[in-house]
Amino acid sequence: MYAAPDVGELVYDTAQDRVGEVMDYQAGRAVLRPSGGGIEWEAAPHELRPADAYDRLRARVNELNARRF
Repeated sequence: MYAAPDVGELVYDTAQDRVGEVMDYQAGRAVLRPSGGGIEWEAAPHELRPADAYDRLRARVNELNARRF
């Protein structure tokens, strides 16, 4: 059986090719936000997996690049 990620966990959204932190669950959907802050989005829990080292690095690079501009 699939276990949904915990609130606070960093996950990879396979449908949107994005990494985010689980903020909450509403109406059966996960509410995520980028790890460095930003606009939240929703995802189906079955489309999420724990973020691996590559995902975490990519999220950090994207965060740093966004701060440059």
